[in-house]
Parts: sequence; structure tokens; C-alpha cells
Amino acid sequence: MSGERLRPLRRHEILHRFLYEIGHPGPDGRPATWTVEIDIGAGWDARLHLDGRRVATAEMPARLPVPGGRIEVDAGLYGITRIHLVPDSGPERRLSPVPGTLEHRRARLARRRPGVSRAIAVTAVLILAVNLVLAVPQGLELITAQPRVAELVGTFTSPVSLPAWLNATLLVAGALAATERLLTLRRNRVLDAETLWTGL
Repeated sequence: MSGERLRPLRRHEILHRFLYEIGHPGPDGRPATWTVEIDIGAGWDARLHLDGRRVATAEMPARLPVPGGRIEVDAGLYGITRIHLVPDSGPERRLSPVPGTLEHRRARLARRRPGVSRAIAVTAVLILAVNLVLAVPQGLELITAQPRVAELVGTFTSPVSLPAWLNATLLVAGALAATERLLTLRRNRVLDAETLWTGL
């Protein structure tokens, strides 16, 4: 509902409620704070707030109008993939996570412990790369096992055969690695293909 006040973030909401903000002039030209709220537990939409009051709602991928431009928002399975202010002229700017969110805590870790932050980021990349290499042949085997696909292209037998416990471990590790990448809004179309393991 338009005009509804933005609720404070509660601790139990940090896994499904995302809040980002940016300073940008309001309709009257005065400095204002624009906040985007995405609560994937309550629906697949983005809610735009001006100084704490809701002014717009749109389904994702969302384009939320603001004076002199728009805010573009999109999300994936593990979190936000894009949240930028795109002005009518000039460079786009990424919104900042609101204090208390997981994204804000991850950014604070990067500032305070850059070495630890880099190690986490590199580990996430390695996990996703391993998952990619192991998932592709298994995914092809599953796809070509479908009768209609098999008739068209034949079947494929994966040279990779992993025990169930290792597949489960890779699934969990891949989900955590993908979440880490999204917490810092890093994205690569190949490396961060989020359906590799969730579809297997």
C-alpha cells in the first residue's frame, strides 16, 4: 500500500528480507533517502520507499522511477543480483546495503579484515568452479535421459559419478558460495549459474 512506513529489519528476517538505500534528490529537489525493500518471503516484488514511506511497488525485474532516472532491481535464487540507480545522464550508482543486513555485515568484514574477505571470495570462486566442472556432465546425462531428448540427440553417459554424500556436500557448498557472491554483488554468467546443482 502506498504511504506505508518501512519496518525496521528484524534479526530473524535477514535471510529473506533485503534492504538497500541511496541518497538522491526527492520530487521537490531536496536531498532524500531512497530505500528498496525486497522480501522474498512475502512475494517477488521490489518496494521503493522515500524517506521511509512506500511510494512504489513493482515485480522483478523491477524498474522503479525516481526523479531524474530509475532504480533497477533484480534477484536470483540466493539474493539480489542487481540494484542500481540509473540516471537519465551520468554513470549508474549501486545502492548500499542498510545496516543490519547480511550484505552490510559482509561489506563491514571486507573493510575491517580485507585479507579474510579475499580468502572467502577466492574460496567461493573455487567451489563454484569445481561445481561447474562436475555438474555439467551430470546435468547432460540427466537431460539426455529424457525420452524426447534422447530421440533427437541420443544419450550421454557422464564420466563423472559421485557418491550421494559428495553430491550433497557440493550442493550445500555451492549454495553457500553463490550466496557469498551475491552478498558482495559479484556476478558471472557462467560461474554463477545458479541452477546447476538445484536442478540435479
